[in-house]
Amino acid sequence: MLYGALEAGGTKMVCAIGDENGKILERTKIPTTTPEETMPPIFDFFKDKGIKAIGIACFGPIDLNKDSATYGSITSTPKKGWSGYNIVEETKKALGIPVGFDTDVNGSMLGEATWGCAKGVSDAIYLTIGTGVGGGVISNGKLLHGMLHPEVGHIRLPRVEGDPGKSVCPFHDNCLEGLAAGPSIKARWGVSADQLADKAEVWEIESEYIATALMSYALILSPQKIILGGGVMHQEQLFPLIRKKFKELVNGYIVTKEMDDLDNYIVPASLNDDQGIMGAVKLAIDACE
Repeated sequence: MLYGALEAGGTKMVCAIGDENGKILERTKIPTTTPEETMPPIFDFFKDKGIKAIGIACFGPIDLNKDSATYGSITSTPKKGWSGYNIVEETKKALGIPVGFDTDVNGSMLGEATWGCAKGVSDAIYLTIGTGVGGGVISNGKLLHGMLHPEVGHIRLPRVEGDPGKSVCPFHDNCLEGLAAGPSIKARWGVSADQLADKAEVWEIESEYIATALMSYALILSPQKIILGGGVMHQEQLFPLIRKKFKELVNGYIVTKEMDDLDNYIVPASLNDDQGIMGAVKLAIDACE
């Protein structure tokens, strides 16, 4: 059985064909410009491929309320031409097959829960730290939506003492995204994260922000696993720093087997950066059911 998968990002669209085991058989990338330019070649890619359904893991914010008149739409994005675009409806019109739909980060969480390091785990969070910060959450075995969808990148954080930078988020002066995403690292230090690998002070500050956020997520969502992905987390020296600071912040308050094994609690993404597109395959599979 073949399924279509679209990982819809603000910079590029990843289109793929996958099977029921999440194996990616074919893929292509299309730059994200306007819907009028971007979507026709995407639809052409999927036509005549024999796919049973398509899953879309989409940048947002998006409307996930199936009772809403605007279900399937991208809502308040600043990305030119995309605000109000109903990507689900247009895909159904073009391809005539069922469409599964969720956020890009929920797609990544779903990929990890189905085929990756969160398989068999009922409660987990996937956090991506890159151009922005976003998160997908599985709670009691289901993706968490609620009023809209989790926006875990915008929780308020105390400023790290001695931090020479300032928030780059246009909405909040000290949220996780504003203080710890890739653009904030570049704004603070003058170069991108991949050029700062040997600068200890960079990662001391970065790990403090991330660990502080993870403590909040652990206390509120009680996940059995926390998965960290995105470009910034390719700096693997962050993981021991984050675990150490997280343990200090929790300070023995949570007593579980997970807290005794932080190496397997706070972990890197496990699917070679394919968790998003594989999650979109699972969205397609679920759309058929």
